[in-house]
Amino acid sequence: MTPPSALTAPHASSLDLGGRTALVTGAAGGIGRACALRLAAAGAKVRAVDRDARGLEELADGARGLAGAIEAHVLDLTDLDAAELAAAGTDVLVNNAGLQLVRPIEEFPPDVFHTVLTVMLEAPFRLIRGALPHMYGQGWGRIVNVSSVHGLRASAFKSAYVAAKHGLEGLSKTAALEGAPHGVTSNCVNPAYVRTPLVEKQLADQARAHGIPEERVLAEVLLQDSAVKRLIEPEDVAEAVAYLCGPRASFVTGTSLVMDGGWTAH
Repeated sequence: MTPPSALTAPHASSLDLGGRTALVTGAAGGIGRACALRLAAAGAKVRAVDRDARGLEELADGARGLAGAIEAHVLDLTDLDAAELAAAGTDVLVNNAGLQLVRPIEEFPPDVFHTVLTVMLEAPFRLIRGALPHMYGQGWGRIVNVSSVHGLRASAFKSAYVAAKHGLEGLSKTAALEGAPHGVTSNCVNPAYVRTPLVEKQLADQARAHGIPEERVLAEVLLQDSAVKRLIEPEDVAEAVAYLCGPRASFVTGTSLVMDGGWTAH
């Protein structure tokens, strides 16, 4: 019988990533920044990847005094060979980088569609491909793909984003099946709208696409299907990512941790 003390010990489910290397994409702001700081606080050496050099510098400054460290790596994920190389030797991989354009399909620029799929689906594939040899070699690894409620549901005017997130869900499940014999888990985290620059920048586009004033977009479009009528904070998403890297999540793989405020309950 398990002693009561073992059930209540405060350290039993704490996240300790001391000695581990984590890579977080899109780390200069929003969810990526919160994830990088959370994993560094748990002791990880974090490779923070983004094309925003100034944002990475500010992130590194904000990490001073944490248990782990943050190393800035300026990288455009459309350079797929460089992305795969950057993931070599990582124990934890957080695929977070994304971009958004709100347009009807008939007006959606094909080059932007291609770029969105490259950054949000093909780059995660290459990053996973680069990380797996090390993870398999040591018999442990954590892949967390920051998906979206749009990996489970579609919305009008977001063809590229929805297609990429649906693809990411399938990639994550495949990585979970292949990684299980090697001690590697792969999961998605699926938030609804998060208080990030990516969301703030689409307000004007949403207003134009739906034919309403910009000040009505939050209530009438972004939060319309959510039972919880507020934006999610990036730190909340980072905590879900941290859970999937922790000791109590070793049996959680091939699934999606939904943080949608009740959106998919409809």
